[in-house]
Amino acid sequence: MNAVLDQAATHWQYIAPLLSAPESEDEYDAKVEALDEILSLIGDDETHFLSSLAARLGDLLEAYDERVRPMPVAGDTDVLRYLMEERGITQSNLPEIGAQSVVSSILSGKRHLNWRQICGLSDRFSIPTDVFKQGKIARDIS
Repeated sequence: MNAVLDQAATHWQYIAPLLSAPESEDEYDAKVEALDEILSLIGDDETHFLSSLAARLGDLLEAYDERVRPMPVAGDTDVLRYLMEERGITQSNLPEIGAQSVVSSILSGKRHLNWRQICGLSDRFSIPTDVFKQGKIARDIS
């Protein structure tokens, strides 16, 4: 065995649990705690020897979140409603869509957002147009 494998074999029992996917909330929480400790050690140093371990832990946690806590699917109307509520916007304060009656028709499901409206809302709220096109609420909306 070469020196790298010798070192890996010697320490594997301590490293392996960090590299396995979490299967429960307790394992998830332990990995979050480990990631927090690693991030406090490496700070902003992307060249730190533990940065790849932090990235791997982040990937494992993200995969668990996507599997156990998937993002809800929402239509363009749901996304619009969410943005309005979150920012305290009334139907008459959306010039990107048009008159209040047009906004009302969209919110009631009688009409759908068109591409021009989607682009205007995307610019106004600094969110990708895909949030409306794909019908999914993005994590970075708020």
